[in-house]
Parts: sequence; structure tokens; C-alpha cells
Amino acid sequence: MSNVDVVKTDILIIGGGPSGLATSIRLADLLKEKGLKGRILLIEKGSSIGAHIVSGAVLKAGVFKELLPDVEFGEIPLDSKVTKDTMLLLGENASFNVPFHPPYMSNKGNYTASLSEICRFLAKKAEEKGVEIYAGFSLSELLYDKAGKVVGAKTIDTGVDHHGKKLENFQAGTSIKAKLTIFAEGTRGSLAKKLINKFDLQKGKNQQIYSLGCKELWSVPEGNIAPGEVYHTMGYPLNMSEFGGGFIYGLTENRVAVGLVVGLDYPDPTFDTHNAFQVWKTHPAVQKFLKGGRLLEYGAKTLPEGGYYSLPKLYTDNALIVGDSAGFLAMPALKGIHLAIRSGMAAAETAALALEKKDFSEQTLQQYENLVYDKQNTIRKELYPVRNFRQGFARGMLAGVFHFGTQFITCGAGFCGKLSVHSDSEATKKLSEFKGKTFKRRFGSKLDFDKVITFDKVTDVYYSGVNHDEEQVPHLQINNPQTFDSVNILEYGAPCQYYCSAEVYEIHTDKNGKKELRIHAENCLHCKTCDIKEPAGGITWRTPNGGNGPDYKYM
Repeated sequence: MSNVDVVKTDILIIGGGPSGLATSIRLADLLKEKGLKGRILLIEKGSSIGAHIVSGAVLKAGVFKELLPDVEFGEIPLDSKVTKDTMLLLGENASFNVPFHPPYMSNKGNYTASLSEICRFLAKKAEEKGVEIYAGFSLSELLYDKAGKVVGAKTIDTGVDHHGKKLENFQAGTSIKAKLTIFAEGTRGSLAKKLINKFDLQKGKNQQIYSLGCKELWSVPEGNIAPGEVYHTMGYPLNMSEFGGGFIYGLTENRVAVGLVVGLDYPDPTFDTHNAFQVWKTHPAVQKFLKGGRLLEYGAKTLPEGGYYSLPKLYTDNALIVGDSAGFLAMPALKGIHLAIRSGMAAAETAALALEKKDFSEQTLQQYENLVYDKQNTIRKELYPVRNFRQGFARGMLAGVFHFGTQFITCGAGFCGKLSVHSDSEATKKLSEFKGKTFKRRFGSKLDFDKVITFDKVTDVYYSGVNHDEEQVPHLQINNPQTFDSVNILEYGAPCQYYCSAEVYEIHTDKNGKKELRIHAENCLHCKTCDIKEPAGGITWRTPNGGNGPDYKYM
């Protein structure tokens, strides 16, 4: 493939996560059922399928019976059925069992799993059905025809230095031209972002808002936790202006997945989700599960939490958006895997219709959105009743509890109708405007990590398997260096050095007291937090060379 300048396909799927793989599997089945011919090409930027996939994960596994009716359910690599489901409210040193599950948050009948493993399994099934999968290729540009319609995408040029100068091993990217391009890049997909902006697909919708989750996988002594035991936490170390919570999932082979997920609409410019996660692990109610254990893997990702009102228009001529790239995640359950798969299945039905009609215009592709918004569709059934949930909590915890209560008794409407939100970057306060205790003042000595239970970012990043080519244009772009220095660093205190879960951004102060930003792009875990949270849109995340980034095994 790398020696070909132009590749043509019927369907191009960008991304090898659950939504992209589900699209390919369902479409391959439909083409066979209808007696249609069509080439399905799936491109994944990770070094292999699953390498960039991280999730909690507790999932609703029934969707696999619909996606893979010809596969025995026991063949799907789920870890454990949930046997215990507990909600804990944490104070600084105490914990309390919440005697009931908050609405929509029960995990009865769900399964723990590694989403990396699930995706590897789905990829195998897709290839058995004739889908062509190529991992290790980054698609960095959209291709348009003379009328401005999407006609595919181009892989990144390789063999260039940091300044874009061509080296001896330069190789121009390959243009992949398709009748239909399906964007399944995950949260804040870089090409999906370009598509949404170019065709104004967010018009009339709420802005998308996000959370950042940091996760570790541990091997622990037998007896610390049983497979299928699930715990979620509220409270400490988060305060009333910070939305989020922790999770503890018991897995087979004496392993446990632990993590903290925090909404990126917090105001403190110095808040640090990774370090808050480490503080959370020191709580007695959490630490007991890890005692005597050792760290196996670390990862981080962002999640789209805006819900029903933040979904963009899901189609334009020759293009569809699925999964996290569109925002198919249900709050407060924090469940999106099964919705990503269902969105992929709906996209596949629409793609099959378009192939049958030989028409990939908006008029035909609107069928995808019709399927998603149909009152009988599981996606709508789960998103619509909680359509105002996250917006309510964007106003603070107390306001959020009030809004959630009114929404619950009014089937999601609340007493105020549709609630709006501002972007996560707008929520960040300047240092001079922030009135509360900064993150470091709140936790002090608890930020001295012992490398037994708690770890600094550099140590954790080692356990992600991350790797980036030295010779390439940096994939993290400071959009206006002069403004960045005078505003983002001086007025906001360079929030990037705190919110980044991998210590990509470092502030260096010279002997004259001048501060400058240093970027360690080689540490990047591709969570896109910088693209989301940086004030005034100061940083743009772009795809690096194919195969670069983390290398997750069981995340």
C-alpha cells in the first residue's frame, strides 16, 4: 500500500475502534445478504488494532449478539460478569456505601472487559468477512472534489524533519479515494473536527464537552478483589466545582482496573487529573485493593459527555460520523461502547442503502440520522431521557443535583428546558480570576509520589508503551506563539503543564525569569485534552506518523 499514490475503495472507515469495526462487520454482512459488491477499507493509526484503545471498561454486552449473530457469545473475550456493584461516597479519610444506585448507574447484567482485546477480536471477525484492515497509517488530510465534497483522505507524508524539510527517505502520503468516508476516529477525531467545522455540522447544537479519564491496570495479591466486583466512587478528591468520580473493576487473573474520570469544565487552571488520580489511590477505601500489587499498564483518554443536545449533524455528502467522534456516550452511566457499536451498525445500513442506490448524497445518507433518532432506536432511548444531565452539572455540583432531580421526574426535560453549555476551554479561569485554593495548595505533600502506590507522570507514561518517531513535524501545534506566551502562560499560568496526563508540556524559566513552553511530543498519549481544554484554542492536536503513540495491551 505504501508504494501506491492513489487507492480507490467504495467505503473508507477511518479508525479501528468499536464503532469503525462494527460498521465494517455489519456492512460486510449486509452486502453479502443483498448480493452487492463493495470494497471496505479500514485504516487505523495505531501500530495495531487495539494499540490506541483504552476504556474502563464495564459494558453492555448484549449488543454483540446483534452485531455477531453467527458467533457464540462465549467466544467474545469478555472478562467477567458483574457480580457486585457498589457506589462509595468518599470523604478525605472516610467512605460510605451509598445504599442505592443513582438512576441509570446500575451495572446489573454488564461485563468487565478490555476494550483493546474486544477490538482485536472484532478486527479478526471483520477480516474473516472480507474487510481490508491496515494498521499503522495516519490519515492527516481530507480530500475534496471540485464541488467541495469529501472524496476520501490522505495519509501523512513521512521522511520529514521537525521543520517539514524533506529527508532522503521522504515518502508522500497515499490518497485514498472513496465513495463514502466514515469517521470513526474516537473522541475529538482530528479529521472529524475538520469535517464538522467545514460543513458547520455543529450549527444549532450545544458545544461538545468532555471529561478526561486516567486509568491503571494492576496485578494484585489473591483476595484483594474478586473478578466481577465493581466499585464506583464519588467525592474525594474532587470538590463541589469539579465533576467526576473513580472506578475499581475486579478482573480475572488477580488484576484490577482503577481510574479517575474528571469533567474538563473545571475552573482551576492548575487542576491536574493525573495527580488527582494518584491522590485518590491513597484513600484507604481504594488503597486496600492495590496493597501488595504492581502496576502493569497506564493510559488516558477523553470522553464526550455533552449527550443528545451536543450530537452534530451526523452526515454530509459522502460522509458519516460514528461513535465517540459524534459523541455517542450516555451520562450518567458513562457507557458508550455499545452505543458506538450501534451507531456503526446504523451507519452500515445506510452505507448499504447508498451502495444499492449508487447515491452517496445527503438525501440518501440522511437515513443514518433517521435511524439514530428513531424513537425505537436504543441510542435515542438512552440519550434522550438524560439529554440535560451533563449541562446541569456544568453549573456546579449542587445545581447539578437539583437539575438531575427535576430531570428524572420530568423524563429529562427539567424545569428549565434545554440547557446550554460553554466549551471546556472557556470554563478555565485566569489565575487572577480564580478565587478558590489551587490544586497544589489543596493537596500539598500528597503530591510526593512513592512509586509504590502512586506514580509521577513520567513513570506512568513508561507503562503506556508510548513511542514516536524522532523525525517528523511535531503533531502538537501552538497556534499563536506570541499570544500563547502573553496570555496562556502569563495570565493562565500555562494550564497545559497540569491538565496533560503525560507531561508533554513543560514550562522552563530562564535566568532572567522569562518563561517558555517546551513540548515533549514523544510522551503524548493521544488523549486530545490539549486540543479541548487549552484557553482560546491555543493548541491544536494533529495526527503524528502512523504507528506512533501508546501501545496498549489490555486497556
